[in-house]
Amino acid sequence: MAVVGQRHARHIIMPPPNLPPHSQHAILTAAVAVPYYQVVPPQDVQPDRPIGYGAFGVVWSVTDPRDGKRVALKKMPCVFQNLVSCKRVYRELKMLCHFKHDNVLSALDILQPPNIDFFQEVYVLTELMQSDLHKIIVSPQPLTSDHVKVFLYQILRGKSPPTMSKVLHRDIKPGNLLVNSNCVLKICDFGLARIEEPDECIHMTQEVVTQYYRAPEILMGAKHYGSGVDIWSVGCIFAELLGRRILFQAQSPIQQLELITDLLGTPSVDDMRTACDGARAHLRRQPHKPPSLAALYTLSSQATHEAVHLLCRMLVFNPKKRITAADALAHPYLDEGRLRYHSCMCKCCLNTNSSGRQYTSDFEPVCHQPFSYTFEEGLTSVRVVKEKLHKFILEQQQGNSVPLCLNPNSISYKSFASSQVAQPSELPPSPHAWD
Repeated sequence: MAVVGQRHARHIIMPPPNLPPHSQHAILTAAVAVPYYQVVPPQDVQPDRPIGYGAFGVVWSVTDPRDGKRVALKKMPCVFQNLVSCKRVYRELKMLCHFKHDNVLSALDILQPPNIDFFQEVYVLTELMQSDLHKIIVSPQPLTSDHVKVFLYQILRGKSPPTMSKVLHRDIKPGNLLVNSNCVLKICDFGLARIEEPDECIHMTQEVVTQYYRAPEILMGAKHYGSGVDIWSVGCIFAELLGRRILFQAQSPIQQLELITDLLGTPSVDDMRTACDGARAHLRRQPHKPPSLAALYTLSSQATHEAVHLLCRMLVFNPKKRITAADALAHPYLDEGRLRYHSCMCKCCLNTNSSGRQYTSDFEPVCHQPFSYTFEEGLTSVRVVKEKLHKFILEQQQGNSVPLCLNPNSISYKSFASSQVAQPSELPPSPHAWD
């Protein structure tokens, strides 16, 4: 496994020397010599290739040599640059390994780490999905009302409290909603996720959520926020599914706020309670705007009364008045989406020879082991996080009969090793500095 230390030095765990020649074309290989280790036949091997990148990682489509299945390999480079960075990666890995839900992407494996002195990068394997919601929305492919309902149902099912156990994703957008050809959807990318903070005196970062899907409380400089920020993002995506265009597509955070108030109207003083003084003063200086929610009916012919009613419950300026994921799932608009998903798409209901489809008693399953945030206690330095993260990865590998590592002899290795995360110029604008 290759791990970046300094840019000019790369420590490598070498794969076993007795691999067949065709296996050396793949980025992944066994980290140890294994008797009867069956490598994928060369005619079945697809080329490893990059499929996406973001602020914190690079994702490639690769072959798992243990079973020949295509998987996604996410590289998280330069993990230990600072305490914030390494805690973020540790938190994301803990979440990926914790969530076991049909509509949330989870970790399949983590590559074997080197000696802790050379430990600088993390590589995690997840299920490979065929597309994402952004690509589908901008494609010429027709999206029926059934598509919209089943996609929205799965987003909310994955985001509902029993699933996420009070986890704030903080970057829900179409590109982070992976989709297969059978319309099964999974929420991915927990790089910005964290547990809800019950203490409103503790300040939370505003450097979250891609601008088009950023809730008004974050745009207005709120120091503390809750799960409503994710519901706002889901509402924006719902509107985008209906209209096949971004609902609030602004060039700056200020303009983003103006587009929101164009639709929702000028918020009341109470609705701006969590906003900073500068943001409140800015809106008070603007001419009063009446709400124009009737414009949502013009998104498309699929914007029915039920659809617009649910959308209006999501796109509420005051997060305290915004609908929850659980209540949204109970909305009549999603009844057909729930039925379609559980009729032929889910894994929780089964087909039987005797009685046909056997439905589960709980369509939105309860999380019996909520995600615990206590592992972050005592993470006071980069060295401490590095030791705990290294130990955690080794613990996750216990029971894996064939650990994996990177293959430096692969024809794609050089390209994979040099692949970069998104540059600052490619990232969304930072929140406006009101004060």
